[in-house]
Amino acid sequence: MHGWRKLAGSSWSAPCDPQFFGDMEIDAANLLATIDDIRRHTGEHVTITHAVVKAVACGLAAVPALNSRLARGREHPRESIDVLVIVATGDELTGIKIANADQKSLSEIAAELERRSAAIRAGRDAEFGRTKRMLEVLPPRLLRHGIRLSAWLTSDLNLNLPRLGLPRQAFGSAMVSSIGMTGITHAYSPLASYYRVPLLILVGAVHEKAVVVNGMIVARPVLTLTATFDHRYTDGLQAAKFAQAARAYLTAPNAAEPVRPLLQDVDRAGSDHADSHQR
Repeated sequence: MHGWRKLAGSSWSAPCDPQFFGDMEIDAANLLATIDDIRRHTGEHVTITHAVVKAVACGLAAVPALNSRLARGREHPRESIDVLVIVATGDELTGIKIANADQKSLSEIAAELERRSAAIRAGRDAEFGRTKRMLEVLPPRLLRHGIRLSAWLTSDLNLNLPRLGLPRQAFGSAMVSSIGMTGITHAYSPLASYYRVPLLILVGAVHEKAVVVNGMIVARPVLTLTATFDHRYTDGLQAAKFAQAARAYLTAPNAAEPVRPLLQDVDRAGSDHADSHQR
């Protein structure tokens, strides 16, 4: 037993925490066009998942009560909006926390995830390495207590212990994981107690679907997002406000994403403009 199976087997027991679920469908036509535009002008491999990370950050900014942590029966506001992204590094899954995600562009989020994923694959991420070694060394019986202790120290007490592989608020303000890369369009995931976050978002695969537009049935690219909320942090009204803010970003991302052209694109545009005048 190793990796996620060992971690899950050591941490889960009978369900007792209050969770509720929701989903929404997004017309992804504008989103796909914006992603293509950013790729073409910046050279960054921006994806749907990166856009959802930014949308989640926008939702948390719109509902500050969600961007909080619970400790010893009290609610504490977080210092920043950080989104943890589940990524695959070889045969393992790991999480990379994007700090201040609400202040970063899609291309910046994509570049940071790629850089840090490469560091983990190459074994250059010291913090991740220490955490992984700790998980591998502890037997399952002790791992359960170790997980609870680490969550209490780094989340409840808000301590930063990187030398022990225990960074402060390791799971950030919320979590995002893509299932779309496997072709799955719709699924849900539970929140583990040691996450200490109010919500987890799963990103489905974009697929063609018949929808009604201006009274006519047409095929449109549709993105499905599913969410698991911790009811201790939020109620249905706050969850709805979060969803509205996330939807607003995903349906019109070009309004919030300035495209910074590559130097060669600027030169090419100038050349093309001159040629058009000559012709």
